Amino acid sequence: WLLSLGMNPEHLHLRDHSPEELCFYSKATTDLEYDFAFGRGELWGIADRTDYDLNQHAKECGKTIDYLDPVNNERYVPYVIEPSLGVERVVLAFLTDAYDEEVVDAEKNDVRTVLRLHPALAPYKCAVLPLQKNLSEKADEVYAALRKKFSTTYDLTGSIGKRYRRQDEIGTPYCVTVDFDTVGEGESDPAKLGYVTVRERDSMKQELVKIDELEAYLSAKLGC
Repeated sequence: WLLSLGMNPEHLHLRDHSPEELCFYSKATTDLEYDFAFGRGELWGIADRTDYDLNQHAKECGKTIDYLDPVNNERYVPYVIEPSLGVERVVLAFLTDAYDEEVVDAEKNDVRTVLRLHPALAPYKCAVLPLQKNLSEKADEVYAALRKKFSTTYDLTGSIGKRYRRQDEIGTPYCVTVDFDTVGEGESDPAKLGYVTVRERDSMKQELVKIDELEAYLSAKLGC
């Protein structure tokens, strides 16, 4: 599941513990390790604790803890396999793999900071951005509808470019921009009335989507 959520397989390694490292109750232990910026470290430990735990529990409670195999009618005390996963370490590993600094324009020294989080891990799935403050009424409607389905944020401060970059930095997969074409104001294009512009984080590609179809569009893109 780590790979399915975007963790780089090249940063993952399996390491079996040597006999000297094993705890007295363990028959075998394997660590899943990750290449952090500060060096390789344990991400997930998986230990075969044999039947030690259940035998100790049986000893203390005075009751037999065994299992009857219905096929061969054999009784035995099951082994315990202990997977020990560090939540903070996993979060750090995902952030490490997701962080990127992309050169947009070398001559202008324009570098875009992007957190390429898998949509399932992104704090916000989408952001609603009115192009200008006087478009906030329609943007509010779009935001109110989307927040019922997705974790959604709203931003109307600064230029649209700066707002895109802010969402890139926190890993928001999609930005939904409400502009003058959406509401049919000014010298707008009548063919774009009722449409919003959806910008994808990683490619920065933009697509026009009808407001009525926006929820279904994002659901398909986000896989939810």
